[in-house]
Amino acid sequence: MAQAGSELVRITVNTPEAAREVAAIREQLDRMGIEVPLVGDFHYNGHKLLTDFPDCAQALSKYRINPGNVGKGAKRDSQFAQMVEIACKYDKPVRIGVNWGSLDQELLARVMDENAHRETPWDAQRVMHEALVTSAIENAQRAEQLGLAGDRICLSAKVSGVQDLIAVYRALGARCDYPLHLGLTEAGMGSKGIVASTAAMAVLLQEGIGDTIRV
Repeated sequence: MAQAGSELVRITVNTPEAAREVAAIREQLDRMGIEVPLVGDFHYNGHKLLTDFPDCAQALSKYRINPGNVGKGAKRDSQFAQMVEIACKYDKPVRIGVNWGSLDQELLARVMDENAHRETPWDAQRVMHEALVTSAIENAQRAEQLGLAGDRICLSAKVSGVQDLIAVYRALGARCDYPLHLGLTEAGMGSKGIVASTAAMAVLLQEGIGDTIRV
């Protein structure tokens, strides 16, 4: 990936076996003179893997956390906090990536309740946009409260519709100063994915929105 031009590489860290190999991957890349940063993508058990495998936590250059996939209820709060605290310990930046397929259901219910009390309620699509933006910003603010510096936080909001992506990132760009990671999820293969991603991201980049791009 690095030799093909990738400026960073994201790897899935979803099992103890995967976490155990991260340091070895980093060491092999270093021996080859390949300095590409490795981003760890965690779901559900990231708090445990980062705790149980400190070599993994140190070898990664960034952690990717999806607030909707770190647990439910009280566990969600404590496990999110545990991952952020480890990021602080090893001085690692964090990408907080919210996804409309795995939104925090309690937050979504709250946004829907607030919408029901509007004089003119929004349609379902706009409610979903608001839930994504709210989740991203609130979780970033919580990470700061836990000690992570604001300039160590990057936000992404994963949607699969071109117009949805543009609307969500316009709102994020207007309401926060965090770096924004652009990417159209499930864009499709071949020319379909190329055209859809280009159509969405070209508009946002032209408007000055976005700091990194997922290809």
